[in-house]
Amino acid sequence: MMDAKDNQPGPSYNDDLALQGMLGGDAQASLAEQFGMPIVNDLSSLSITRERLKQVPYSFAKKHVILPIKDNGNSVVVAVADPLNLSPLEELRFLLGCEVEAVYSPREVILSAIHDCYNTEDGAASQLIANLTDKNEEGREGEVEVYDLLDHSRMQSPIIQLLNLILTEAIQQGASDIHFEPSENGMRVRYRIDGVLQNRHAPAQDYQVQLLTRIKVMSKLDIAEHRLPQDGRIKLRMGRREIDFRVSTVPVAGGERIVLRILDKGNVLLGLDKIGMLPSVFEQFKRLLDLPEGIVLVTGPTGSGKTTTLYSAICEMTSDDTNIMTIEDPVEYNLKGIAQIGVHHKIKLDFATGLRHILRQDPDIIMVGEIRDKETAEIAIQAALTGHLVLSTLHTNDAPSAITRLVDMGIEPYLLSSCIVGVLAQRLVRRICPECKTPYEPSPRELQSLGLTLESLPNGCLYHGRGCSYCYQTGFKGRQGVYELMPVNNAINKQIVQSPDAVELRRVALSQGMITLLSHGAELVKNGMSTVAEVLRVARGIEEQG
Repeated sequence: MMDAKDNQPGPSYNDDLALQGMLGGDAQASLAEQFGMPIVNDLSSLSITRERLKQVPYSFAKKHVILPIKDNGNSVVVAVADPLNLSPLEELRFLLGCEVEAVYSPREVILSAIHDCYNTEDGAASQLIANLTDKNEEGREGEVEVYDLLDHSRMQSPIIQLLNLILTEAIQQGASDIHFEPSENGMRVRYRIDGVLQNRHAPAQDYQVQLLTRIKVMSKLDIAEHRLPQDGRIKLRMGRREIDFRVSTVPVAGGERIVLRILDKGNVLLGLDKIGMLPSVFEQFKRLLDLPEGIVLVTGPTGSGKTTTLYSAICEMTSDDTNIMTIEDPVEYNLKGIAQIGVHHKIKLDFATGLRHILRQDPDIIMVGEIRDKETAEIAIQAALTGHLVLSTLHTNDAPSAITRLVDMGIEPYLLSSCIVGVLAQRLVRRICPECKTPYEPSPRELQSLGLTLESLPNGCLYHGRGCSYCYQTGFKGRQGVYELMPVNNAINKQIVQSPDAVELRRVALSQGMITLLSHGAELVKNGMSTVAEVLRVARGIEEQG
């Protein structure tokens, strides 16, 4: 007699149906109903123990889109995406050593739950470092341990595991950089979260070289070279997320210092309406982007979000009838429908060379990663004067200083007055953590530093974060842009030709109604989004000139 299982179509038949588009999610749910299989559409709160979960390999769960979701003692409830595919249930029964009860969940829901369940727990890297240190101390009692250079099997697995845990933890906590800082006494691992470095781990000195070597192997750097700086890239996958790491090594007194810049494409918000501009600044900046030609500059220090602003602007202008080209160092995020060129110094492809060739490609809009020298500035000006809109960045403290910086490079003031249409200066301030946000009565000195009064505060108080587990005891979670836009109008053009002095330009811009970085920061403080200290931290040194 034929078993009921033999009557069911095999996985290959079901896969063929799925590929042909004949068996979608609705059809799978209908099949589950016909078989009397319960349907669970939400797997956000699972009641499965970690011990049970460890019995099911991640690769098995992801391959078969199957996940244990509830432990009933003698049996385990399992979510499946394919009611017809019974063979993985048999394998799962063997892996768990108990009976399994199948329920149906949509494929995307299960994949998302798999990613969440198998993601590393907080503190796992610290625990592994502690375990490694304990084992090492046990082995060294009473004797000096000799490390066999040819024996990689003993240390390879824990080191790889430790590095993977550190990378995963940094991504989970929203870090933008990971610093591996060796010294004669050991190593310090720090994460840059919301623009501020925070201590995280201190692996023992014995694992310092192996950890750094593992990073160099992953980024395809020369592991034998310890005297020269090196640059590389790592591409990793975390669940369904693809994450790039930019790797930089430099030799220091205690060994090699390595910094990893995390480029998480899933963590970047592109869109001018999402980066936190004031409504008036947003409308003015949009008008600048609608101009057919000219140069729009974005200024600020490293890590102030200039690239995100430029990418957001480009995404705003992308259309089928527009040719947009960029030259960047390096190309951080790939934008759909846009030709992006990466600087390559070894073959002498720099900003000036790339920009010169871009002009022969019939572009409408050009983005230059950074104007670093006179040659690049001159070609950008030539492009603007011949009917192109050029977007670029400069490293200056505020908007008026961008004009002075270009004059210092050797550009004639009359050329700047005829081609620059606007300058946007920006910084990033940390947002107060919403979970531990607390009101307090500010001191007169705090209010005076931002030009506020107690009567101007909506609730008669300011806010700060106490610190909680959600924000890792910092009191801040996430960042917000503060912006200073200087549209170049007739009054500013006249001042550029007369005297491109930053102080005079700032005075004229303020008389024309320019909203400063400090003013925008004061609005954020007043509305309870950031703190006085945080705004002063990023806007310090920029004095208002009335």
